[in-house]
Amino acid sequence: MLEALGSLVAALWTTLRPGTVLLGAFVFLLFADFLKRQHPKNYPPGPLRLPFIGNVFHLDLGKGIFVPQQVVKKYGNIIRLDFGVIHSIVITGLPYIKEALVGQEQNFVNRPMIAIQKRIFNNKGQPFDPHFIINNAVSNIICSITFGERFDYQDDQFQELLKLLDEILCIQASVCCQLYNAFPRIMNFLPGSHHDLFRKWEKLKRFVANVIENHRKDWNPAEARDFIDAYLQEIEKHKDNATSSFDDENLICSTLDLFLAGTETTSTTLRWGLLFMALNPEIQEKVQAEIDRVLGQSQKVSTASRESMPYTNAVIHEVQRMGNIVPMNVPREVTVDTTLNGYHLVKGSMVLTNLTALHRDPAEWATPDTFNPEHFLENGQFKKRESFLPFSIGKRMCLGEQLARTELFIFFTSLLQKFTFRPPENEKLSLKFRASLTSSPASYRLCAIPRA
Repeated sequence: MLEALGSLVAALWTTLRPGTVLLGAFVFLLFADFLKRQHPKNYPPGPLRLPFIGNVFHLDLGKGIFVPQQVVKKYGNIIRLDFGVIHSIVITGLPYIKEALVGQEQNFVNRPMIAIQKRIFNNKGQPFDPHFIINNAVSNIICSITFGERFDYQDDQFQELLKLLDEILCIQASVCCQLYNAFPRIMNFLPGSHHDLFRKWEKLKRFVANVIENHRKDWNPAEARDFIDAYLQEIEKHKDNATSSFDDENLICSTLDLFLAGTETTSTTLRWGLLFMALNPEIQEKVQAEIDRVLGQSQKVSTASRESMPYTNAVIHEVQRMGNIVPMNVPREVTVDTTLNGYHLVKGSMVLTNLTALHRDPAEWATPDTFNPEHFLENGQFKKRESFLPFSIGKRMCLGEQLARTELFIFFTSLLQKFTFRPPENEKLSLKFRASLTSSPASYRLCAIPRA
């Protein structure tokens, strides 16, 4: 029987032309893709998707994961976009974001495990650029929490760590990496920056693994010096539990999460802040006048001063709004089939909440595209805004929000207490940004003039 079947296949192969076979294979794959992409009733609308690749061309890949506003305007507040193997839902508008992330938070609590994450974590003076200077300072706070020590700014190992983090964030937003997430099986065999990303991640993981091994050498189970020691205690406590998630791999991943979330976001926001001050000297002067009135030139900045400094607080919030460092929020995943605003969302779909549209909504902000601290002021007092969600909302909102708010206030106020920031002579500053996992300003130089 098998011999007869083999003979039949061989006969068909010899009689059919290669072009016919390829055409038949293509038609079969096209039909399979059509069946695979069938959506249930009331599925969100969206632009026409191309076979196999989906809506890749509807993304502005030069800006990372960024959905152009014209797509949102055409198809509505809840739309469907497919990227290769990824089914995505884009949610725009405060009522719908709140309904998803708060009203039905149990249905949107997961984070999607995209292809790159699976590969990374589941496999065995004069004018100056403030970028790495600010990164150094902010990162050392995370170093104190995780490693139990600060690094000297000239420490080669520390500088290599910061450089790796920065390179990884840029590479992960590249076109090749976005294509890898959409078509992981194909991109595995193609050259591109995604392979460089994997190499750099492995190097970064080895760095953290070495720190963990050094901790073990002089580890005292009775006394936790830092995050790593505390995690080692949990590993020891659960060592006989085969289902425990406390292991070295998760410790490495958790430590890197702290570095990425705790360094890049705050550092990027501060760099936007200095840029906006240099571009808006009249606002910078008002901040400094408030600092001089409340703190003077010698008193150290603390969070206790924040309530007495509404204008400075408003400026920091406006930096976050205009900087818009996580344009589409950190992705969520639909945990069960869910109905949102009458649309059926399928379990496993990736959900993106459109913070860009929210933070630039003309119905919410008087001058949405202009840096204007008055957005957060009312009768001279600081005013909270419901439509301001840089740390997201719901169960998976940013765990480091309070630390980030504290860092932003202390760093920003301390810098403007001591310096005035201006553009270098004959250099024009701009609000251009570079493609990265965060929306960060393009490289720029500033002059920091002491306020003595």
